[in-house]
Amino acid sequence: MPELPEVETVARTLRPQVQECVLSGAEVLRASSLHPLSLPLAALTGRRIADVGRRGKLLLLHLAPPDGAPESGPAPDMLAVHLRMTGRLMTWPRSTPPGPHTRCIFDLRAPDGDARRLFFDDTRAFGLVLAATPEIRQAWDFWRELGPEPLEIGARAFAALLKGRGAALKAVLLDQKVIAGIGNIYADESLFQAGLDPRRKAAGLSPAQSRCLLAALKDVLRRSIAQCGSSIRDYRDANGDVGAFQNSFAVYGRGGAACVRCGRPLEKIRVAGRATVFCPHCQK
Repeated sequence: MPELPEVETVARTLRPQVQECVLSGAEVLRASSLHPLSLPLAALTGRRIADVGRRGKLLLLHLAPPDGAPESGPAPDMLAVHLRMTGRLMTWPRSTPPGPHTRCIFDLRAPDGDARRLFFDDTRAFGLVLAATPEIRQAWDFWRELGPEPLEIGARAFAALLKGRGAALKAVLLDQKVIAGIGNIYADESLFQAGLDPRRKAAGLSPAQSRCLLAALKDVLRRSIAQCGSSIRDYRDANGDVGAFQNSFAVYGRGGAACVRCGRPLEKIRVAGRATVFCPHCQK
């Protein structure tokens, strides 16, 4: 947590607040929050935030030099932020002091001259920021090995990802090298919607079952994004708002409760080392 829908929601709510702003300064308040491969955050000074996006569970600020400005030294074209469990990105007025969990500060100047601050807050301090060039990204194993996006992949390519994999379906969905952005919540919810046992071997799916699973994945992710994600633990979007998709959970966190389809108790087990809730009667 947060997973793909939450990071996508943060990107969508942050974009109108920072797009076209110029980074006038940056500071790391906790050294461990800066990725070892990152350029010093001072290298961001003068860069313009051209867009805000996402790759898997990574939030991405796409950077460009101010119009007409010459390049000097290593030029980061991206600031990647891994929110991990409790990371947040929110903008504040320029006079706002950092809070007790603020790990990085980014000073911004909007096109109209307005000054504001972007704080990266992270209560548990597992999150990371990385100011990267294309070369740095290629040296970053996590980035280079990320699997395809579940909302973009087609049925044939998805079936090819599953082919020959003897691991449990849920383990495959959680593997970021196979497919990016899916975590525990959306693996459980998608497998329930597709009627597939999370322990079933990925390689054993028929073409029809593979298509059904991909359709369920896309539907669950899109429905969650439409509801601003799932707010459990500390997740908030860039406006400080909570999501609502947790109110639609069919299985996640509902071990022992009645199945919404058959009414019998949901079982809680462990698959791939993760707590997993499913219906043994509706998922085969």
